[in-house]
Amino acid sequence: MNLSRDQLLRAYRQMKTIREFEERAHAEIMNGQIAGFTHLYTGQEANAVGVCEHLDHQDTIISTHRGHGHCIAKGADVIGMMKELWGSAEGLCKGKGGSMHVADIEKGILGANGIVAGGPPISVGSALAAKIRKNGRVAVSFSGDGSVNQGTCFEAMNLAVVLKVPAVFVIENNYYSEHTNISYAVGCDDLKARTEGFGFPVFVADGADFFSVYDAAGKAIEHARSGNGPAGVFAETGRFHGHFVGDPQYYRADGELDDLRENSCCLKNFRARVDGGGVVSAEELDAIDAEVMALIDEAVSAARAAARPTAEQVTEDVYIQYGSA
Repeated sequence: MNLSRDQLLRAYRQMKTIREFEERAHAEIMNGQIAGFTHLYTGQEANAVGVCEHLDHQDTIISTHRGHGHCIAKGADVIGMMKELWGSAEGLCKGKGGSMHVADIEKGILGANGIVAGGPPISVGSALAAKIRKNGRVAVSFSGDGSVNQGTCFEAMNLAVVLKVPAVFVIENNYYSEHTNISYAVGCDDLKARTEGFGFPVFVADGADFFSVYDAAGKAIEHARSGNGPAGVFAETGRFHGHFVGDPQYYRADGELDDLRENSCCLKNFRARVDGGGVVSAEELDAIDAEVMALIDEAVSAARAAARPTAEQVTEDVYIQYGSA
């Protein structure tokens, strides 16, 4: 795929950062340090990184309730995001967004979204702005297999084709819409074909393989960026945790989670792919592992010590403040 050494190291670092951020968030939630409802992205890291490695801060993404990974892959500050999960006034959204509403407009992160399929229509608006401005930017929306059954997603896909805007719809099939398997929740056996029915190409990827996602995303983004209208990426791999932290996961088959972690881990697959290639060594990847763990420790320590919002701040950043007439 002609990825440089620096690109490979960066991709691995991004995936490892997402993995350890999520695993540490899980631990801190379970021991009562982080409050609120949280949905973890563990296991799907290759999807976010494989897509966002083709983007810069001028391109936009919009995420889902399972959005930590997308935001980190797009460049969100890890310490600022950990502070946000802690509800700190020093967080990326001053403690008012929390896990499901992380945003950083300067990095092109329009926000995670607690509304299922709330993101695609917003992303089409961003894509329309890019088309009008003729700036060569693309707008990417991440959606799960549950969200693509929502009318808002269908409408966004149709409108993107009608307006021929540079929108990229990334569909992540992790097999479960909350607790319901896709085999029951979707009345079609081929989500790719159903999505293509709206009139744009969809590129398929193995969501446990960074290189597969990177390749598919590159084709979709190039299609959209070149003025050909929208495109899609369909990536499939299971999540390693439940729908939310604390989900007992009684809907899982015996051994399913163990099988996912053993055989569908994008970090393991990445290491196996590059091992012996002569470009990146195992020692370099091990060093990244250590650096990432140190970063996550730093983020947690900073979040614990960070300032909390005050009562006076409760109405700030809620309404537009107009000047006096």
